[in-house]
Amino acid sequence: MNITIHASYLPHNDPDAAIAFYRDALGFEVRNDVGYQGMRWITVGPPDQPGTSIVLHPPAADPGITDEERRTITEMMAKGTYGGINLATADLDATFERLQAGDAEVVQEPTDQPYGVRDCAFRDPAGNMVRIQQLR
Repeated sequence: MNITIHASYLPHNDPDAAIAFYRDALGFEVRNDVGYQGMRWITVGPPDQPGTSIVLHPPAADPGITDEERRTITEMMAKGTYGGINLATADLDATFERLQAGDAEVVQEPTDQPYGVRDCAFRDPAGNMVRIQQLR
C-alpha cells in the first residue's frame, strides 16, 4: 500500500492574514483560493512539494457544528490550543530569523529538545501552533 499525506486542515479567521503568513512569511504558494457565502478556503503548500498541501478553512463551515461548539472552537483558536502543524527545514536558525523579522508571534526560539529534535514554534494569525524542526 502506498499512502501519502495529500492535505491537512487548519482553521483561519482572517484569510488575508493567513495568506500573508503562509505565502509571504513561510514562502508557500497559494494553490487555491475559493470563496463561498462570505467564507474562504485557501490551499497552500511548499512550491517543491506539489502533492502536499495545507487547507486553511473557516471553522464555521463545518457541517453539524452548534453555536456553542463554534464558540468553543473560537476560544481554543484564540488560546492557540485548537490546531497545529509540524514543519521542517534544512536551516532552522535562518527560518526562525526570517519569521521573527516578519513579526510572527514567537512561542519558542530554536531549542535542542531532550527527545533529540531541534525546533522552534510560532503561532499563525489564527492562533494555530506552527512548530518547525531542523531536518537531520
